[in-house]
Amino acid sequence: MTNWPVYGRISGPVVIIGFGSIGRGFLPLLKRHFALDQPQITIIEPTDENAGLMATFGVKHVKVALTRENYREVLTPLLTSESGQGFCVNLSVDTSSLDIMKLARELGSLYIDTVIEPWPGFYYDHKADPASRSNYALREELLAEKRAHPGGPTAVSCSGANPGMVSWFVKQALLDIARDLGIEHDEPTTRREWAALMHATGVKGIHIAERDTQRARVAKQLDTFVNTWSVEGFISEALQPAELGWGTHENWIPAHARTHDTGSGAAIFLLGPGADTRVRSWCPTPGPQLGYLVTHNEAISIADHFTLREGGEVIYRPTCHYAYHPSNDAMLSLHEMFGRAGKRQSKIHILSEDEIIAGRDELGVLLYGHAKNAYWYGSRLTIDEARENAPYQNATGMQVTSAVVAGMAWALAHPDRGIVEADEMDYHLCLRVQKPYLGTVEGIYTDWTPLTDRPGFFPEDIDESDPWQFRNVLVHQLG
Repeated sequence: MTNWPVYGRISGPVVIIGFGSIGRGFLPLLKRHFALDQPQITIIEPTDENAGLMATFGVKHVKVALTRENYREVLTPLLTSESGQGFCVNLSVDTSSLDIMKLARELGSLYIDTVIEPWPGFYYDHKADPASRSNYALREELLAEKRAHPGGPTAVSCSGANPGMVSWFVKQALLDIARDLGIEHDEPTTRREWAALMHATGVKGIHIAERDTQRARVAKQLDTFVNTWSVEGFISEALQPAELGWGTHENWIPAHARTHDTGSGAAIFLLGPGADTRVRSWCPTPGPQLGYLVTHNEAISIADHFTLREGGEVIYRPTCHYAYHPSNDAMLSLHEMFGRAGKRQSKIHILSEDEIIAGRDELGVLLYGHAKNAYWYGSRLTIDEARENAPYQNATGMQVTSAVVAGMAWALAHPDRGIVEADEMDYHLCLRVQKPYLGTVEGIYTDWTPLTDRPGFFPEDIDESDPWQFRNVLVHQLG
């Protein structure tokens, strides 16, 4: 495209927190898709690693790491302006999304992030019990703030690829399934109507099913953690407890699973790290695959938003979890790290679009258990397509940065909605903004189930009466 659409006007200052792989890819899209009344964009980034790129775009660089002690002092003057409403775009790690969100709203600014991130120490606190280190706990704090301070400037929580885009995919996939099953309905407009429709289709659960096949010209080196997106972010969630939304169809629960004592009750967690917990899933390119049950916000928010209650009792909820097969280099990096008792390698490296020679990121949602078995709907974006559409990002990054653009477009159109999750936004608008950046977006039915073609060499603890029990999805370790 040469005439890119402009999705809104930002009348006040734009402050971008963090300038790693996602920040670099996002900056050109910001300039492409939004009219800026104030030409000055400020990037808060503690290093000079990308100073040249910042200079190319003429942005102001504030070289500081935001901390619990200084974030108010640093951000307040940058987001304060008499000329119009500012926009805070948080693309960082080791900063409290909730604290920064609260400050932005206090200052009258819009806000968006791609994940609920805590201050440093949260993920690696050995004194904390697993429940308190969970994404469930982080989300419950956000929801408490949402209840305490409704309305006001819009703050979009978790508008990346996943969480974020996948919540919009779920709604489109659900409508496709309902159509193909011949279920007559009006498009849902409320949370309860969406849950009722999913219940009516017979969907038992959802995998956020992803396969990253991007590969670099140079092989991974020893003592280096290589990834196609934030290494720090991936390691943090990899070492958190595995978490999943827990469906009402499940008739078995793992012995090492635990429930939460407070909150929505939509999820459980396992006493083990997500990136050492394998599950069976399916993506179009590889077909059946083993993925990691890495904790993600969307596993909880989707399960919660599609919960159906009658008289205060839960009568329906889908199981929902991530099933992630990262790039081969990232897989090797995880094996190496866990072999070192979880100690991170001395060097980290994110593969740039220039280093990657082939592959795609295939990210979608697998809705399963209905009369047509399972339906994958998502983005199949190649590295070549990513290069053609925008600079400074690989296929994985583009699925994230385009979701940030979509979330910002929605926020500018709805500037007074308070704190919102991706599940509450207009998925039509968001996907319309995103689709030009997502490569092939399609839905594919499959007859695969977790009971298909199991090796059968050893005894297995499975449930043959219902292929889509989590008992059959989880890869058990004998002994």
